[in-house]
Amino acid sequence: MTAGPSSGTIATPPLPVERTLLLAIAILALVASGIDPKDRLTWLLEVIWVIVAIPIIALNWRRFPLTRLLCWLLVAHALVLIYGGAYTYAETPLGFWLRDTLGFARNPWDRIGHLMQGFVPAILARELLLRCTPLRRGGWLVYLVLAACLSFSALFELIEWWAALIYGADADAFLATQGDQWDTQWDMFLCLAGAIVSLLLWSRLHDRQLGAAVST
Repeated sequence: MTAGPSSGTIATPPLPVERTLLLAIAILALVASGIDPKDRLTWLLEVIWVIVAIPIIALNWRRFPLTRLLCWLLVAHALVLIYGGAYTYAETPLGFWLRDTLGFARNPWDRIGHLMQGFVPAILARELLLRCTPLRRGGWLVYLVLAACLSFSALFELIEWWAALIYGADADAFLATQGDQWDTQWDMFLCLAGAIVSLLLWSRLHDRQLGAAVST
């Protein structure tokens, strides 16, 4: 159990061997995806979040280790991003299998990516708010977590817009709209839905792994 830097909370991080396993999974998947991606620019735009996050988490681990739950969720999110970056979201083999199996009209991997964009950052935002601010559980915590996720989703949509302006047709694979005029709205709705589901599903477990955060 490790105390948070300011709020007196206690976090339960993964065991060292578990942490090494999670790091190895993320790095190996990232390296494998970068060997021969379908579109190098799309790969870089998709996995840059993973490339940036790994050293930030590693450099701050002694001072601010993350909970076991959050570590597993971050790796799951990284794998979704890496897989989408390797093939482009519109052409992932698993996405085509889901389309054919479930009868979707399009490859849904980008929908999964945006669902994860709320599902995982919701727990990240919750952990940061509970450990680094005086905020406690309740309506304001839920509201601010959902607002943070929607803000990140909006930022990502702006990045897609800027990519389209800068790279033109070369950014089509990154945008992955697949002809859907409501793609931006779907992306933000799925992010919000993912965040809500995540809070409903994980909050109690997250509280247990935050220890003193739930008793103050």
